[in-house]
Amino acid sequence: MVDLSVNLAGVTLKNPIIPASGTFGYGREFAELYDLNILGSFSWKGTTAAPRSGNPQPRIAETPGGMLNAVGLQNPGIDTVIAEEVPSIAKIFHGPVIANIGGFTLEEYAENCRKLEDVEQAAILEVNISCPNVHAGGKNFGCDPKAAAEVTRAVRAVTKKPVFMKLTPNVTDIAEIARACEAEGADGLCLINTLLGMRIGLNTRRPILANCTGGLSGPAVFPVAVRMVWDVYEAVKIPIIGCGGVDSAETAAEMMLAGAAAVEVGAANLKNPCACKTIIETLPAVCERLGVTKISELTGGAHHG
Repeated sequence: MVDLSVNLAGVTLKNPIIPASGTFGYGREFAELYDLNILGSFSWKGTTAAPRSGNPQPRIAETPGGMLNAVGLQNPGIDTVIAEEVPSIAKIFHGPVIANIGGFTLEEYAENCRKLEDVEQAAILEVNISCPNVHAGGKNFGCDPKAAAEVTRAVRAVTKKPVFMKLTPNVTDIAEIARACEAEGADGLCLINTLLGMRIGLNTRRPILANCTGGLSGPAVFPVAVRMVWDVYEAVKIPIIGCGGVDSAETAAEMMLAGAAAVEVGAANLKNPCACKTIIETLPAVCERLGVTKISELTGGAHHG
């Protein structure tokens, strides 16, 4: 019998598989297909202070090995999520939930996290610092170590819950950003978010996405994500949730060998709504093949030979 349980900054998950924010909504549609309680956790849809309708259409484009999205953080706002979505989640999933939080100012990040302090099921705050800083000309918070540190510090001051900073890969040195977050009290990190990409229609001679650019996800980004998880594992002491192109038990195990303590599954959910269920069901056989009885033994295993 393989022990699939993992620990994320004091939060125990029955297994390391977590549907990623933006690909799972608040779980309702997937609960119609399978029992969500098989999951380790799930990261709910990125939530901001005010409701957002998102970017104009079209905002999704297929591409070889993945997809581009420019959804634009469409969500009902933090107050509605707490009042309506949280009670709904409790009916379909009984484990700890990861609350993905966005913001456009330091104050918004802090206030959103403060409001979740008494939401018991929101066990981990996943703070998305890929959002544009409106006070710095739109440059993403996660692209600058100082700005990333400021968000971490602001959030850490208002909550006792574990704080995991979700990092953008669109930087020169992601390990530098990771160290800045750790130094200001982050309990963990999640990486990577999507890579910036673009497609152009040959017939229209115009960008396919109304937003021109979007975030690339899917198998195409997996080697980049593995490399960045490897680099960050070497740079920090706090746990990492690995994300980017995971679509099987084998790729989940590979991400853990690079240094991830748990794994988020994103675009694979859109291709196959039962992807996470299948990964969880096939993980024990992969662990047995690798000679481990506890899946946590995989974390960082590639660093030790």
